[in-house]
Amino acid sequence: MTVRSTLVLVRHAEPCIPRAGGPDDYERSLTAVGAQQAEQLVTELTAVQPAAIFSSPFLRAVQTVQPLARHTGLRIETDHDLREWDSGIGPTPDYARYYRESWAEPSLARPGGESLRQLSDRAAAILTTLAHRHRGRTVVIGGHGTFISRALVAFGRGEVDWAFSQAMPMPAVYRLDFDGDHVQAAGPGLRT
Repeated sequence: MTVRSTLVLVRHAEPCIPRAGGPDDYERSLTAVGAQQAEQLVTELTAVQPAAIFSSPFLRAVQTVQPLARHTGLRIETDHDLREWDSGIGPTPDYARYYRESWAEPSLARPGGESLRQLSDRAAAILTTLAHRHRGRTVVIGGHGTFISRALVAFGRGEVDWAFSQAMPMPAVYRLDFDGDHVQAAGPGLRT
């Protein structure tokens, strides 16, 4: 008999817009609206009865799950492998063009960055590790849009593409149920 583990992936709430000169991803925070959105997630996330809370080390992701941590008394554990895509693209107003190119060719890696295929592999590895480590329990994970999109791709969600990723709301909640070797994904915009 297999024991189901559930990972609840939370895309961060509304962040400050990235700009040349900083703050960098580790320090870029939520806006005032984003902080309110994070507070509004507490009821939904408490209902899944998390046993642990993990997050990307990027501030906007941590701040999104902080209200849940305060409410439950659970500590937020950060893991570098939960960070957003290392795209190799600096802040630029035409980022969408570069992202579209990467989604069209997932093995494309820019200097200093990782390909979307590498991101999918990283996401699958860390999420599978967390699911196995927390067998039979629910874990909430503060994360990012491209990371979550590529995790869904890695776990067989074929309808996840650039348009899906671009349309993902902030915040957004997705659920991955690990039952042995089978992973079932659910969330906004996913056909279940």
